Amino acid sequence: MESFKDIISSGQIVLVDFFATWCGPCKSMHPILKELKERLGNDIRIIEIDVDKNQNLSVKYNIQAVPTFALFRKNEILWRQSGAMSLPNLMNVIKSYM
Repeated sequence: MESFKDIISSGQIVLVDFFATWCGPCKSMHPILKELKERLGNDIRIIEIDVDKNQNLSVKYNIQAVPTFALFRKNEILWRQSGAMSLPNLMNVIKSYM
């Protein structure tokens, strides 16, 4: 099983969705992230991190609101934003780092 560090350290762009199961806006992002993956395919990896189950990562990355999205490549945060986003806005951000 890959560790979080292994995943974000790769050369591939990784979108991390820090979410909570009780969060309404987090739930609304699920179909948007699915559509994003369908459109970008293997150009991106998307992982979800439940902040309640992974408090160590929440503290490490100072997650204070959910959803929070972070774009990683080679263990570096390229971009980060909290709050729900539309598919076009999320696509534009990600494409600017490809």
